[in-house]
Amino acid sequence: MTLDRFYPIFDNAAWLERLVPLGIKLVQLRVKDRGSDEILAEVRAAQAVCARHGCQLIVNDHWQAALEAGCDFVHLGQEDLDTADVPALRAAGVRLGISTHDSAELQRALDLSPDYVALGPVYATILKKMKWRPQGIDRLATWKARIGEIPLVAIGGMTVDRSAGAFEKGADIVSVVTDITLSDDPEAQVRRWIAATRAP
Repeated sequence: MTLDRFYPIFDNAAWLERLVPLGIKLVQLRVKDRGSDEILAEVRAAQAVCARHGCQLIVNDHWQAALEAGCDFVHLGQEDLDTADVPALRAAGVRLGISTHDSAELQRALDLSPDYVALGPVYATILKKMKWRPQGIDRLATWKARIGEIPLVAIGGMTVDRSAGAFEKGADIVSVVTDITLSDDPEAQVRRWIAATRAP
C-alpha cells in the first residue's frame, strides 16, 4: 500500500472527526497524558473515523492499545523501541514507522525493517522541547540515500511552502502538526496541504 504524501498528526479523535472527512488519507493519533482506558477509547474512535473515510490510521506510542483495537500501523519513537514488543506487533501484521534523529538511530530503525522512517525536526518546531537541533532539508537527501525504497517522512516545522523543498530533497511524505492545529482555519489549511501534495 502506498502511503499518502500528506501526513497530519492530531492529539485526539475529535480532530480526526473534524478534518479527516476533508480528504485526509494518512493520519497519526498522538495521545498524551491519558489513562489506558481513555487512550483505548481514543484509538477506537479514531479507528472508526478512518474506516468510514478510507484513511490509514497510525497510532503513536501506544502499541498495546493499537493491538487491542486491531489497528494495523504503529509509530514508535526511539524511547518507545526500548519497551515495545516489536515481534508481537509484527506477528499481528502491524506495520511500523520509526522516528530517527541521528545516524545511530537510523541504523537501529533499519535493523527493524520499518515501513517508513521519519527524520526530524527538519526545521525548528514549537511542538515540544527537543534535544535535537533542526536537521535542515539537506539531511533528508542523506537519509534517503541510506534507506532506499523505504518511505521517508519529513517532520518538524513543516509548512505548505516548505513542503516542496522537502520533497525535492528526497522526502516521500511530509508530516505536520501545528501548521494545522494552530491555524485560524484548520479546514482551509488541510485543503491547502491536499492541493499541494497531490497531483491534479
